Amino acid sequence: MVTDYGLDALAAVIHETAIEKGFWEGPKNHDKIGNKLALVHSEVTEVLEAIRKNKGSQQVVEEMADVVIRLLDIYASMMNGGLIEHSLDEELNKKMEVNSSRARLHGNLF
Repeated sequence: MVTDYGLDALAAVIHETAIEKGFWEGPKNHDKIGNKLALVHSEVTEVLEAIRKNKGSQQVVEEMADVVIRLLDIYASMMNGGLIEHSLDEELNKKMEVNSSRARLHGNLF
């Protein structure tokens, strides 16, 4: 699905499901977006926990999928609400080009 349609389209599908399941009831404001972003952090922590507790590949990847789903859901909500206007597909491609031309570790110590 991702390679056929891109992240913008995938985000729209994910967001529609989240709306149908009641995750976006009430006003969409900065507080709601902030809370949703905090949940992304929570999902990242679950990835780390799965790794640390040796829960296996499937659990680690499942938690990573949750991170991606939450991020794309937030992105689509912000697009629909007019809070952002740039395509994630386009910006991701630009960022990948920039990263490919950077020096090794580009200033980071590790």
